[in-house]
Amino acid sequence: MKKVLFLIIILFASFQVTAHEGGHGSPTKVWHFSNGEMTLKAEFIEKLDDRVYLMNDKHKVIAFNFSEFTNKEQAYILSRTNWINDKNTTTSEHGVFSINYSKVLIYLGVAILLLAFFMLKQKNKSKLWAASLTGLAFVVIGCKSNASGVEIIMAKNNISYLESIFGVFDKVSTRSDDKYFYIESDGIPDHEMMTGINNWQQQVPINHDYSGSNAWAIPLQPELAKNPLSTKENFMKGAIAIAANGIPIFNPLNNRGEDANAIGELDKWGGHCGRADDYHYHLPPSHLQSRVGKGKPIAYALDGFPVYGETNEPLDESLGRFTTDSTYQYHAIREYPYLIASMKGKVEINPRTQAPENEIMPQAKTKGVRPDLRPLRGAEIIDFKNPAPNQYILKYEVESAIYTINYGWNSDGNYKYEFINPDGTSTSATYSRN
Repeated sequence: MKKVLFLIIILFASFQVTAHEGGHGSPTKVWHFSNGEMTLKAEFIEKLDDRVYLMNDKHKVIAFNFSEFTNKEQAYILSRTNWINDKNTTTSEHGVFSINYSKVLIYLGVAILLLAFFMLKQKNKSKLWAASLTGLAFVVIGCKSNASGVEIIMAKNNISYLESIFGVFDKVSTRSDDKYFYIESDGIPDHEMMTGINNWQQQVPINHDYSGSNAWAIPLQPELAKNPLSTKENFMKGAIAIAANGIPIFNPLNNRGEDANAIGELDKWGGHCGRADDYHYHLPPSHLQSRVGKGKPIAYALDGFPVYGETNEPLDESLGRFTTDSTYQYHAIREYPYLIASMKGKVEINPRTQAPENEIMPQAKTKGVRPDLRPLRGAEIIDFKNPAPNQYILKYEVESAIYTINYGWNSDGNYKYEFINPDGTSTSATYSRN
């Protein structure tokens, strides 16, 4: 019997070895350049064509030509780039969870058949036949499951646990029905915003009514997708997740397919405003970890699976992993694709949208109050203050000249903007949401 138990352990160990292993975000390192005159402490973000993007300790993205680095650094960049590409290349073998369970059945069946073989010397034919038939049944079921991709029932989201995560933030309200867990907020986080953006489309954050029928919705019963959709080729419109503070998280790629972080569109917290002046993240909000608590999710994807911070555990092609309690969780990494390389769970797509700008449903909608603007070349946001409720002061710099925007709104839905030039002259505009 000891030999059989040992054999079963070996079989299960070999099964575990076949699990897909992935890397994690590159750490901050000292970079060396071919001219030998400069070094830089920064994190690797991405290589696009011949341009390499790094982020320094001030959260500023800096671009270099690939040829500017030493040969050793070029090799490191290429290795990280190949890993990133692997995380954004989907294959037909996404049923990791179901395939593994099929292998478990097969290995267990083989072990039982071997046990039956050892029992041949015994005279108890009834036990011999029972063991043989049981082992054969496990093998057959395992093979059929492996071939058909049997659907695995994932654990249901616990409403009390969801409430404990989103309930940390005073501005967030929650409720649920038999299908969804709903998150309501005003779309304004309680941290500073906008500073550090140097590729700015002249949007500023205002409140949005994410409540009632326009609340964010997380499925209570997540289901694994047969073919997870890559975020490199999908979901460039709307949110893909909702942060624990009620702020939506968009695809790290903007609607033009560009890494919003690498091109300077994001602030120090990984967010910016859309055309409706709606604030949202494009990076995992890892800064929320200290608020929700160590080891707890910082967000939930719109497929129902939680998003955690960084981990030392191996990750699959979606930047996630299965746990021992029939759940799946995404994890953040420091470089593109940052989070959710592909949507592991089933999602409903808005039929009026097409890839790459297909949109997950249900999706809360935003409503702006003023015309959307275009990028202001050379502008960098240097300060953002909230001196009073619903009142904000944003300062930006263009060619060493400082500009100011004072704006805010009242309870009647009236919004007032004052634009102050470096010489003190100003213009104003008023809008109404009603």
